[in-house]
Amino acid sequence: MIEIRTATATDAAALAELAVATFALACPPHTSAEAIAAFLRDVLAEGNFDAYLADPDRLILVAEVAGEAGEAGAAGAAGVMLGYTMLVFAEPADDDARAAATIRPTAELSKCYLRAETHGRGVAAALMNATLDAARARGAAGSWLGVNQENARAIRFYEKNGFVTVGEKRFLVGERYEDDFVLERAL
Repeated sequence: MIEIRTATATDAAALAELAVATFALACPPHTSAEAIAAFLRDVLAEGNFDAYLADPDRLILVAEVAGEAGEAGAAGAAGVMLGYTMLVFAEPADDDARAAATIRPTAELSKCYLRAETHGRGVAAALMNATLDAARARGAAGSWLGVNQENARAIRFYEKNGFVTVGEKRFLVGERYEDDFVLERAL
């Protein structure tokens, strides 16, 4: 059984470990190991998660195996984080995203990462539903995200969850800018 919960200040180290296990899955094949390592170091390290968790304009949700510690679950050991999302409740900082996303107030779905072994098991859908519910509960009328244009699997998932392409933006990984689609949906 999967549990979705709000991350707490004590989750920073586990979130950083989860980022190491999941970030590369969303990168295009040409992304170098050095660029991935730099992004993990500069954006998804434990200290970054400490700051994200302390920021009142951010909300991180985690999906994990429910149950007592040490008890086995369908997707792994109880208490092991399987995925996470991060919402940012603010105007888009990126000019292209701000122009493309038109529903206000908005919440950015800044992060949505799951362990590879959970793909196709319903974990992502449960986490997405809880994330969109949380955005709605905080007063967002819409949600937007950026997704690499080469990440067909993620694009299909987001479209299945009601997001539509409304524009394009660039996203820096290492020293290279990647091309992202901006997707948005009403809540």
